[in-house]
Amino acid sequence: MAKIAFLGLGVMGYPMAGHLLKKGGHDVTVYNRTAAKAQQWAKEYGGKSAATPREAAKDCDFVMMCVGNDDDVRSVAYGQDGKDSGALAGMKKGAILVDHTTASATVARELHKKAKEKGIGFVDAPVSGGQAGAVNGQLGIMCGGEPAIFDKAKPVLDVYAKMCALIGEPGAGQLTKMVNQLCIVGIAQSLAEALAFAKRNNLDLEKVIGVISKGAAQSWQMENRWKPMSEQKAEGFGFAIEWMRKDMGICFQQAKASNASLPVAALVDQFYSRLEARGGKRWDSTSALIQLLLKD
Repeated sequence: MAKIAFLGLGVMGYPMAGHLLKKGGHDVTVYNRTAAKAQQWAKEYGGKSAATPREAAKDCDFVMMCVGNDDDVRSVAYGQDGKDSGALAGMKKGAILVDHTTASATVARELHKKAKEKGIGFVDAPVSGGQAGAVNGQLGIMCGGEPAIFDKAKPVLDVYAKMCALIGEPGAGQLTKMVNQLCIVGIAQSLAEALAFAKRNNLDLEKVIGVISKGAAQSWQMENRWKPMSEQKAEGFGFAIEWMRKDMGICFQQAKASNASLPVAALVDQFYSRLEARGGKRWDSTSALIQLLLKD
């Protein structure tokens, strides 16, 4: 049993922290910017909550973060407004900080450097699998870091992982998550176009999907999103457009730095912008795309 802090209890972090306690049998303390959410988690799972990241991280063997973006990562890791309330200030030497946030490779490398200066290990470990993957403990976890540090963290990560692998040096996990998101937006747009084409040609979509999902066109998006797409439903589930656009922004920034070309992703991001203008910031980023294709 390890002593673990989990910082950030959004739709992903809340169940992930729960798995560490219930399935992993670990001693878990949580922190969330909205204290009521942390208190709710502690009551539901029988763990503990803390008022600051530093307090949560004190004496822990592992500290896991799952927050919103680079700024949130820095705020939770270092503390706000120069106050020494961040997780790193509370962590002991030899402990390991694991960041599940989808953030930039730049902030991952920065955190690795600052953690190492304090004798603390670091793994950037963004996840894929959505809320359902977090709830069911079936996430894909792509990691960057030093092999010896990863090897120590992996048994803990395996509690909520379907697959957990070290891709390379610090930042490699975040770069791999960018690859993941780029694949998703391209597939989502292609699926939207294909389903819109089928509908305009009066095909029975259930029969169509029944056949093509068993061949080379099969994808997670097809299996899990064809139905709401066909019904033009996109609210109340899935990965929000505003979150995907945040991830695309990270991809575009990295693409510029590495001289990579992302024409399809850039086009889909424009479609997302149009959907946001319709009030769709929280709509599912896969299911919503078809709505731009079915206007008469």
